Amino acid sequence: MTTELGYVWSSVQDAPVRELFPGIRLRPLWSGDGGAKAFVLEMDANTCWEGVDVHDPGPEEVFVVSGVFNDGERDYPAGSFIHAPAGSSHVPQTTTGCTLFLFYPEG
Repeated sequence: MTTELGYVWSSVQDAPVRELFPGIRLRPLWSGDGGAKAFVLEMDANTCWEGVDVHDPGPEEVFVVSGVFNDGERDYPAGSFIHAPAGSSHVPQTTTGCTLFLFYPEG
């Protein structure tokens, strides 16, 4: 929703849900100029991204809202922030389940 001040807000509960892989759901929150986007990603316990997640055309910013996220190399507990530069990649997974806030400044 947009207000007359230009603020845009949305609710995770009201965002449409798209299942990317079994137990991994994406909820779009916002799209802006230049392709910028914000999402919430929900991963059930013991789920893993199918294949490699490559950050293209731009970087990915990740904030771990709850649970423990693993990028295929290490664990990131709730409260962690991850900057993945353009061209980098990882294999998102979790044993505990997690909720992530994702921001793509360049789409």
